[in-house]
Amino acid sequence: MSSNQVELFKHPHLLLLQVRNSFFKLPGGRLRPGESDIDGLNRKLSRKLSASEDGNETEWQVGECLGMWWRHDFETLMYPYLPSNAKKPKECTKLFLVRLPESQKFIVPKNLKLLAVPLRQVHENHKTYGPIISGVPQLLSKFTINIVDI
Repeated sequence: MSSNQVELFKHPHLLLLQVRNSFFKLPGGRLRPGESDIDGLNRKLSRKLSASEDGNETEWQVGECLGMWWRHDFETLMYPYLPSNAKKPKECTKLFLVRLPESQKFIVPKNLKLLAVPLRQVHENHKTYGPIISGVPQLLSKFTINIVDI
């Protein structure tokens, strides 16, 4: 999918993975022990989005961290802050801005579907996308997004 398609109709889109037609998630996953955030994200993006047959990994342009959410216990909800009573959080999820290559062919696992969803559809749509994904447009509001005609 080229960046042209991710910016279809001059509106930015968010790449999401759909699992079994039931829920959506952002590409990524858990870090290995001692692995940095950036190295782990590069590994997960290469594994989930560009499993090329020749073994070459994509050079992902990982930008700044847009937000962090915490799970301090065995709760289902994640919070955008670490509660003061949490001694050691169970999980921390970080969201990074990743600039896509100008042209990229994505190959995803068969149990997942890759979708380019317009930001306007994601914005405050908690019911469909959950609180973290539906909050991405608000996190991106601090950036100026330039759509370039090619």
